[in-house]
Amino acid sequence: MLQHLLQSTGVYGITWGQLCMISVGFLLIWLAIKKQFEPLLLIPIGFGGILANVPLAGIAGPDGFLGMIYSFGIETGIFPLIIFMGVGALTDFGPLIANPKMLLLGAAAQFGIFFTFFGSLLLAEYAGFSFGLNEAASIGIIGGADGPTAIFVTSKLAPELLGAIAVAAYSYMALVPVIQPPIMRLLTTKNERKIEMKQLRTVSKTEKILFPLLLLLLCILLLPSATPLIGALVFGNLVRECGVVERLSKTLQNDLTNIVTIFLGLAVGSKLGADQFLRLETLGILVLGLIAFAIGTAAGILFAKIMNLFSTRKLNPFIGAAGVSAVPMAARVANKEGQKYNPHNYLLMHAMGPNVAGVIGSAVAAGVFLAILL
Repeated sequence: MLQHLLQSTGVYGITWGQLCMISVGFLLIWLAIKKQFEPLLLIPIGFGGILANVPLAGIAGPDGFLGMIYSFGIETGIFPLIIFMGVGALTDFGPLIANPKMLLLGAAAQFGIFFTFFGSLLLAEYAGFSFGLNEAASIGIIGGADGPTAIFVTSKLAPELLGAIAVAAYSYMALVPVIQPPIMRLLTTKNERKIEMKQLRTVSKTEKILFPLLLLLLCILLLPSATPLIGALVFGNLVRECGVVERLSKTLQNDLTNIVTIFLGLAVGSKLGADQFLRLETLGILVLGLIAFAIGTAAGILFAKIMNLFSTRKLNPFIGAAGVSAVPMAARVANKEGQKYNPHNYLLMHAMGPNVAGVIGSAVAAGVFLAILL
């Protein structure tokens, strides 16, 4: 009986891999609290990762409560779509409507997604990684710096990689203020950093109501596979802008999004089990995800410089970095960096244009992958 009791303890049943992943969970919680890196997600992800590695309890298994949350919200794709509704309700599309050319910057920043897609296939071919088309597409989406889209695509195409991809996507989103500024400074001149942009025109309420509806119609006609993500995004934005359902708008912006964020983080953390995460492929995913994010940032900046060659109204290239869809962090970084070189330069609203375009662009990229591979 004493031996049976001993065998039922965590001290007896825990493995070195589980200890390692529990440490990773505590590290994520520390980063969220001490460094304030995306705390709303890193705390539940880290805590879920700790629970997933508790020996003998089976918390992340099919019958454990984390496993059931994962099955309900991630496997079905419900949680990422609800998060997208919240993003739509929290986001002002006005800067993009006022300057539609910013769609080009959002599109350019998605180059990192497709570059990394082919890079993953090359690693599979020449470095022995077990990445097929589905896995390569899921890894590439990290370059969009859009956690819900990365989770949605990976849950459909490569669910076994969900833990590594989700942690990479949200980690790089949290590290936007660290990763982007060196790239921004490397690719711009001092004069370009000082470029002031004129105030955007006022966007009417009618335009703000029509824009999400037109975007949805285009998606239906051209890329139906992206409709779940685009549809959720524009529904949330329509609820925000129509002005007649304030209760629904507040619910999407606050209560519903907060509740789903908790469950989403815990469910993602449930895939940080040692048996799933401690593999060579995980290191490859983390490296490729960083490359994808860096290339997406660089592509947005360089395309802004190209646009300046053909435009009388010059763009500050910093706003191109906001083309990755880390809303609104990337726009804030562009604004902060711009003010370092010109205190009178206010780029936030200008950067929100490519930032919103980046959200749309990453959803479109996801739709392309799903249309081809599913």
